[in-house]
Parts: sequence; structure tokens; C-alpha cells
Amino acid sequence: MGSYKNKKMARKKTEKNKTEKPMKMAVITEAHEKKEKKKFIPVCTPWLPGNEKKYVNDALDTNWISSAGKYIDKFEESFSRYCGVSYGLACSNGFAALHLACMALGLKKGDEVIVPTFTMSAPVNAVILTGATPVLVDADKETFCIDARKIEGKITGKTKAIIAVHIYGHPCAMDTIMALARKYNLKVIEDAAESHGAEYKGKKCGSIGDIGCFSFYGNKILTMGEGGMAITHNKIYAEKMKKYRNYAFEHPRFLHQEFGVNYRLTNIQAAIGFAQTENVEKLVEARRHIGENYNQLLQETRGIVLPIEKEGCKNVYWMYGVVLTKEIKKAREEIVEALKENGVDTRNFFIPMHQQPVFYNGPLENAPDCTDSYFIADALGRRGFYLPSSSNLSLEDQTYVAACLKEILSKSFN
Repeated sequence: MGSYKNKKMARKKTEKNKTEKPMKMAVITEAHEKKEKKKFIPVCTPWLPGNEKKYVNDALDTNWISSAGKYIDKFEESFSRYCGVSYGLACSNGFAALHLACMALGLKKGDEVIVPTFTMSAPVNAVILTGATPVLVDADKETFCIDARKIEGKITGKTKAIIAVHIYGHPCAMDTIMALARKYNLKVIEDAAESHGAEYKGKKCGSIGDIGCFSFYGNKILTMGEGGMAITHNKIYAEKMKKYRNYAFEHPRFLHQEFGVNYRLTNIQAAIGFAQTENVEKLVEARRHIGENYNQLLQETRGIVLPIEKEGCKNVYWMYGVVLTKEIKKAREEIVEALKENGVDTRNFFIPMHQQPVFYNGPLENAPDCTDSYFIADALGRRGFYLPSSSNLSLEDQTYVAACLKEILSKSFN
């Protein structure tokens, strides 16, 4: 009897051990994974430090969730006032703002528009949708913006406008661009999607030309996830864009005299946007602080070119971009992959417009079989990339990013 009891107890103990062992192993494995898990620093995340949730809830509670409501008006008024202009037209995204601007200026088939080749595709696509033809200009080697010195050589009798894209937070050479516009009777659209709060000789980017266009995508300094704004001093342009963004409805409502589109913004998005404008100085200065920290951490680092801030300009460092020098023997892709292995997220620079397959047989005046060369844009597109640039990125994380980059570069000269 005792022997049977002992065997039974031994069997129960064995069964208990069988069930307990996997649980213990799971706990040990989880602890090991946590220990081995690397730091991950995303290239950019939104920062919503104010009344965003409060205003969104208010829009929901009052049932004003579509393209009308008090937050649209508040957002337009607050942001245009910050930029120092009279009119602001909220719309669905930055591309919509650019297209509305092109429509308001009356661009059409047969017209030409000067556009930088080193840019995201939005301004080129906006021009093409009007029927006009983009004419490409190379980048400035210091600011990465359009090389204003090369614009005049591209102007013809068909040229109607210049789109000045303030790249990565640094202003274009607006004095030269505006002087050319006056000389040749051209209009100027500023693409300030990446340059909230940037300034050229004391004036906000977006407020200098005829129409300024902004994006509020998730990685922008002010964000609402998606959204855009076109700003202007010109009442006629403002009225046209307001009409065009809403199908060009007139009276009677469903009789259309002009072509229109649906580029409306919702009151919910505008609620977030308005809350962001309440903290605009904080958001802009936070991003500048990120840039200034990197400048200190990476100064005199061999193998990279850092962004600059030219005299008379305020760079907001939308994305902190670095460019590998020719002495770095490894390809950019090897460098960014090594950073990724250390938990540092990056993004490559824009691929220039003259390299885009979609335009090879399409409506770009001088791509890709043109006689022109775009040496600076080609180099930027091949060797440039962003470092993590979130407005609320900690100094500890920036220091880690800089240390990783320096270490990887130190092994990349041979």
C-alpha cells in the first residue's frame, strides 16, 4: 500500500514538473529577449503636446465631423496669421494645396513652370495635372533647394511660374527668385510643406510669393496626420481656391461654371491642426533644437556634410539630413543598414525628378534624355539620408544616434 502511494505521489510530482518547466523556460526566454532587444529610434513621430484630444472630442460631441465647423475657421485664421498673410485655405493635404495654387494661377496646356528636380514629386504632379509642363532646375549644393542662379537660363516665352520648394526646412534664395519673377512677369508658388516657421530675411516661408503651400502629414513639424493649407495675400486667389476645393459649387449648387475638385478638410482634422497652432512656436523651436544638437554632436565628423543655415535664413531642420562625402567608400545603403542594425531608423533623400521612370516618356520638358546635367541633385539623391528628427527626441537618443553614425563611418573609408 505504501509502495503504491509513493508511486502515485512520484507520478504527480513528475506531471507537475512537466507543466512547470515550459512555464519557467518561457519566463527565462522572455527575460532574455528583453535583455537582447535593441533600442529602436524611429526617423520621425508626431508630437501632440496640447489640446488636440480635447478639441477632437469637442468636434465629435457636437457632431461637426465633416468639412464644416468652427475648427476649420480657427485653423485657417490661426495659421495664416502666424505666417503673416491675410488668407488661409485648409485642404486635404499638401498636394491639394499645390494643385489649388496652380489652378488659381490659371496654369494650362502650353505653359511652362520652373520646378526643382531635387524634390518630392508633389509639385511636379500638380503642374502636370493642369496640363502645363514642368521645367527642371538643379539643386544648390549648400542648401539643397533649387539653384536660383540657374533659373533664368530655363525661362522661355512659355514660362508662367516658378515653384520654390524650401527643402528639408531651409529657405530658397527668395530675393533672386522674386527678382526674376518681376523681371519676366512670373508668378511664384512656395512649397513650404517641410518648412513650417522657417524664415527668409525675417519673413515666414510661404508668405513671400503669390501663394504658399503647406503639408501637415504625420512627420511634419505641425501635423494632423494628413492635411494641407494654401496661404496668400491675394483675395482673388483665395476666393478661387476656396471655390475649387469644393467642386466649384455656385448657385444653383449643382450647376458648374468651372472645374472643381474635392480637396476639403474635415473639422476633426482641423481640430488637431488648430491645437497644433496654439503651440506653433514650441513645435518649431523644438525641431530647431534637434538640429542644433546634431550640429554639436556631429561637428567635424569626417565623411559627412551637415546641413547649414545661411545668413538671413532660419532653418527649421524639418529632417536632419546628412550627405556622405566621396571619401566614404561604402554605399549609402550599407551605412543605413548598419544604422538599422543598431536600432536607428533612417530615410533616404528624394530621388530627383529627372530620374523618375514615370516621366521617361511623359510630360517633363527635359527628362531624361535631355542635354542638361543635374550633378548636385544626382549626388544628393545617391548619398543623402535623414537621421531621426522627431520634435520630442531626447538628447540621450540623439547622442546614441550620433555615436552609432560616427562608429560606422570610421569603418567606411576603405
